[in-house]
Amino acid sequence: MSIKQSVKRVLPWVPGVCTKCVDLYASVLTIISPTLNTKFRYKMNFGRKLNLNDPQTLNEKILWLKLNTYLKNPLVIQCADKYAVREYIKDCGCEELLIDMYSAFDRAEDINWDELPQQFVLKWNFGAGMNIICADKSKMDKDATIKQLQKWGKRKYWLRNSEMQYKYAPKKIVCEKYMSDGNGLLPLDYKVYCFNGKAKCVFVCIGREYGRPKFYFFDRDWQLYRVNRDSKAAPEGFTLPKPACIDKIFEYAEKLAAPFPFVRVDLYSIDEKPYFGELTFTPAAGLDSARLPETDILFGNMLNIESRKK
Repeated sequence: MSIKQSVKRVLPWVPGVCTKCVDLYASVLTIISPTLNTKFRYKMNFGRKLNLNDPQTLNEKILWLKLNTYLKNPLVIQCADKYAVREYIKDCGCEELLIDMYSAFDRAEDINWDELPQQFVLKWNFGAGMNIICADKSKMDKDATIKQLQKWGKRKYWLRNSEMQYKYAPKKIVCEKYMSDGNGLLPLDYKVYCFNGKAKCVFVCIGREYGRPKFYFFDRDWQLYRVNRDSKAAPEGFTLPKPACIDKIFEYAEKLAAPFPFVRVDLYSIDEKPYFGELTFTPAAGLDSARLPETDILFGNMLNIESRKK
């Protein structure tokens, strides 16, 4: 039986299988063929076949880029790496965006705690969600922190969704300066959607620290862009405080996004100054089922990949 026949045979039964089994199956598919796994994951999320021949939605086009333009692309691999991307930021003449880095470690057990300040952030460089935010070193359980970092360090983050840009990064733990909004809270990050080098809109999340996150889009003029559920549900005249450096945020985002058909540039605003967060090439792994269908088409129309396909 061919791999394609196997996938077709298994797909109808997958919804009744445990998540770990699905992830294991998907990881095996990635090793065999990232394209097969991508089709499998898309079918799981959206209940329909992935159109790679003539992609129309943003999700479809991101997945096409992932499997074609971005696959084994040295610059994408560098920029998806939270350690190596710092050199790219410098090469772009934007070193002032970088948050101070104290050190980088190959292993969790190499961390010299005595040399670190009272507040800092630790993060693995090869994926998402593997961060330790330390607001007070004296209260930190260092043994538990090391175990958590070691557990994350064993992950092959790229396998689950065939996000191959994370596969080739030499694993490092980055230790950076702890940044706050001045009130003891983590600063808001501004996720700028860039299509063919042009920053079209920015995505902001508020209320995450209270367990009640809401998500809002704004256009270049800081007008509410009603393209997602929270933005659509917001009352007439709703807005959020406009960052004093929003024009610079868009300006920097376009500078960093210039070489890429699509990338989301994440920046912070701290003391009215932009700081770099990360470059995200496959938001939600290109499988964002929370995005409204009409918005997926709208954003897809903003992204031109025809020259890449040729």
